[in-house]
Amino acid sequence: MTRETTKSALSHQASRSGQICGVARAAALMGDVWKLLLVRDLENGPRRFSELEASTGISPRVLTDRLRELLARGVVTRHMFNEIPPRVEYTLTDKGRAACTVVDSLRAFGDAWLMSDECTKPDQTLPTVPSCEVIDATRVANV
Repeated sequence: MTRETTKSALSHQASRSGQICGVARAAALMGDVWKLLLVRDLENGPRRFSELEASTGISPRVLTDRLRELLARGVVTRHMFNEIPPRVEYTLTDKGRAACTVVDSLRAFGDAWLMSDECTKPDQTLPTVPSCEVIDATRVANV
């Protein structure tokens, strides 16, 4: 979802109902595959830039952009260590940890509904994203 598309969708939703619902606000913040993958990877604790780059396959430029957005919106924090060479780690905030339930639900949905042969037909173009760990379905409530 591009920023322009997000703004347009939020503007349309606001003009229709006079207010923006929680789903639209959450989609505007987290409705990007890279942001969701970053939350997924940060769920297990602090990560360095290079670790996030390697685990997601995201380009350094896009990774920098997404981390800046998540920092500005209070989803992640950035901790710089006073070391040589410099070391920086990213960690989820409480807001970011709350988004983990969304990521877990998407993981469960993907595992349950999108892993069939139907999804791997040669004529279908699917985005390539790094694989996830399999989760315990009992962790995801009412998917």
